[in-house]
Amino acid sequence: MPRESIKAKTERTAAIIDGLKQTYPDARCELDYTNPLELLIATILSAQCTDKQVNIVTADLFKKYRCAADYTAVPLESLQEDIKRIGLFRNKAKSIQNCCRALIENHDGNVPADMKALVALAGVGRKTANVVLGNAFNINEGVVVDTHVARLSRRLGLASEKTAEKVEAVLQKLVPRDDWTMFSHWLIWHGRRRCSARKPECSACEIAALCPSEKDGEYRE
Repeated sequence: MPRESIKAKTERTAAIIDGLKQTYPDARCELDYTNPLELLIATILSAQCTDKQVNIVTADLFKKYRCAADYTAVPLESLQEDIKRIGLFRNKAKSIQNCCRALIENHDGNVPADMKALVALAGVGRKTANVVLGNAFNINEGVVVDTHVARLSRRLGLASEKTAEKVEAVLQKLVPRDDWTMFSHWLIWHGRRRCSARKPECSACEIAALCPSEKDGEYRE
């Protein structure tokens, strides 16, 4: 198969975006939150954990902890108990408390709408910062690359890179900046609802014609 030109790949990416946009008009972040702090906490908790599980925990957590100071006012053990259903809950509780201390000390308890300031917080990497900026502040600073986005980017022939940072860099060149946040949602929704890792529904896939991995209605590596 001849190598795809940058122009052709960009045009195919645009067609993929159109297809996913029509298929998932209600696509959004599936973590439950009502403000930037709640989204930040939920995203920290979501590492190596499903959104569904996080939402179960935060339903009560966000009633108990209303601001950054609330998270720092309790003993670490109490916060750990409140999130113990979450994987890596001990480390995540430490990160949340340290993160909230920094918010109080450096940002008046508010979540900063700035990439550099966000990644300086405990438990916050570029992916988490992108989630917060894109969804809480409507700032398209980058593309969230989780397991679904990385997997579908490879399957769709958009990015073959191994690290999230390199995949993000490729997608930023292919996807219009205004679509960076939503592109992640569209791929995540597609990955969860149609294009699973082991049994993708190629025969019913809305963008099958644009996918180099789909052959005769079946997925081929």
